[in-house]
Amino acid sequence: MTGGNDGATPAPRRRSLRRQLSGLFKPYPGEPPPGLYGSHRPDLLIRLAGMAVPHFVSVVMRLGGDKELPELPVAVNRTPMRIVDRRRIATDADVVALTLTASDGAPLPTWHAGAHIDLHLASGRTRQYSLCGDPRNAREYRIAVRRIADGGGGSVEVHGLNVGQIVDISAPRNAFMMPVPGSGSRADKLRFIAGGIGITPILPMVGLAERVGLSWSLRYTGRHRDSLPFLDELLAFGDKVQVRTDDEHGAPDAAELLDGVDERTAVYVCGPPAMIEAVCRGIPNDWATELHIERFSALPVVDGTPFEVELARTTETVEVAGDQSVLTALRGVRPNLAYSCQQGFCGTCVQRVLAGEVEHRDTTLTDRQRELGQMLVCVSRAKSGCGRLVLDL
Repeated sequence: MTGGNDGATPAPRRRSLRRQLSGLFKPYPGEPPPGLYGSHRPDLLIRLAGMAVPHFVSVVMRLGGDKELPELPVAVNRTPMRIVDRRRIATDADVVALTLTASDGAPLPTWHAGAHIDLHLASGRTRQYSLCGDPRNAREYRIAVRRIADGGGGSVEVHGLNVGQIVDISAPRNAFMMPVPGSGSRADKLRFIAGGIGITPILPMVGLAERVGLSWSLRYTGRHRDSLPFLDELLAFGDKVQVRTDDEHGAPDAAELLDGVDERTAVYVCGPPAMIEAVCRGIPNDWATELHIERFSALPVVDGTPFEVELARTTETVEVAGDQSVLTALRGVRPNLAYSCQQGFCGTCVQRVLAGEVEHRDTTLTDRQRELGQMLVCVSRAKSGCGRLVLDL
């Protein structure tokens, strides 16, 4: 709950707010079509479709901008899932795969290669994980999670889950669609590039490409073979898969990852930021190559300038460096601050701005929400020349 008094809001006010929100978010019936020709970012229609049905009523109502919102109801659009299998899928034990089924045994929503789900953990954390199973299986979802001991705590909590436990998820969404050559793509071959746990969204794509007889190849990188998830599954594809590990070959460069790629190749890449940036730089600017990118980490800050954030409720002042997100700076003093995607599309980290000018770098908030002072602190920041933002924290 943001601001407000004792949480008591008259019924007519609540109905009015819900009508406003229903006008902002129209449900999209089914999976949205992919953007054509490998745009670096999803086009507006795809992004709106992906955001159309918010995964939480609570997030939507926070975005409403009303200081007198009632205590939020239990979130909807969640499916209780039972963990039916848990196994280690990297020899170094840092990666586990969980297989989930609906707790009531019902069929699950359909999904396509590149999709992810929100996993709602008992701690209150929400984390997003790519689906890495078979989209044809309507009874099971599979995710894989690398344990990061010094991360935000989500991966450690997931590694503590066991078979038989119930966890909630939200329906699959997809910001990493795979247009099939000949149907939504002008490419005539595919190059997949994955680094470590970045294989998870790529794995269903490889399976689809193989099933429909596309020309494809994979470059799979990591520190050493023991750290590579699903390596046995991938080696079954033979010489279409090339594995390059740092301990055997050194860190790969763009030329090695993009060998054989031309303007008729669609490139799909997911992995560490340095690898992604190397691939982006390695494709000539005058090529019309389709490039599709999935990031698991926060977006890099581009053209940022330093400023201050004041927390109105405590008068604390937090310094935000030019290459730092507001979220990162805030978590230095508020480590339990809610966040999820760190890329400006899920809405979890929304905060109210009481003073200062915001440079909005997301494509999620509506103009009205911005007018009401909402800000996604994972990507947006103070406008150049505005030295301070005041947040309702």
